[in-house]
Amino acid sequence: MDKRPIGVFDSGLGGLTCVREIMRIMPGEDVIYFGDTGRVPYGTRERETLLKYVRQDIRFLETFDIKMIIIACGTASSAALPWISSEFGTEIIGVVEPAAKAAVKATKSKRIGVLGTSGTVKSGKYIEYIKSICPEAKVFQKACPMFVPLVENGYADKAVARLFAEEYLEEIKAQDVDTLILGCTHYPLLKPIISEIMGEDVVLIDSGAEAAGFALERLSLCDKLSHSDSGQYNYFVSDSAETFAEFGNMFLSCPIKGNIKKIDIEKY
Repeated sequence: MDKRPIGVFDSGLGGLTCVREIMRIMPGEDVIYFGDTGRVPYGTRERETLLKYVRQDIRFLETFDIKMIIIACGTASSAALPWISSEFGTEIIGVVEPAAKAAVKATKSKRIGVLGTSGTVKSGKYIEYIKSICPEAKVFQKACPMFVPLVENGYADKAVARLFAEEYLEEIKAQDVDTLILGCTHYPLLKPIISEIMGEDVVLIDSGAEAAGFALERLSLCDKLSHSDSGQYNYFVSDSAETFAEFGNMFLSCPIKGNIKKIDIEKY
């Protein structure tokens, strides 16, 4: 048993889809969440800038007595985690490995699509990991740079989101994939539109939810679940706490319960 909290971070609000799954499958776990809302998005950042941001995010979370960190950000998981994981004493997991494993398990045709930020796609980590466990798989990637700002600003269910989704998904749909990884934790809010465009026969893999499930496996294996009756949640942001509170409930699918505090992430 380990009553210490789980740390979760993302470039903004998207990581709350991972927190939502933690609430569902690990309701007794305490969570410390950091959303780097002042520097969102991460997907277009140069590598050195991204590494700086991720190191700061981790150092901030390590100021709490945490037992695990989940990088609930596709860009940071693919383009930063492989290079910085050995720098810290805390166990750190990302979204790439769990989502890739889930996609390989789900596919029948071995034709897998990946939607992600420019940084995620450029890293090639999804292709690398999928092929390491299924060499015969065909992987097709598509960068979707407008998805994050649309979702962050509350346009996930608007006509403009559909227009961009139709354009982004055209190439992937033409490849006849039967499984599609939502490689950014913002993208589950676009799931209804994506599913409608791709068709009901295409399995959508929620990378944030898969990361939460992987965390449950890891914590169970090490006997580090808290076994509390209910978890406590604390949220930290690098920009407006009010804006985070306003839009955060869309990602959690429920009102945000817990403290929200703005911090100066540059101190870390």
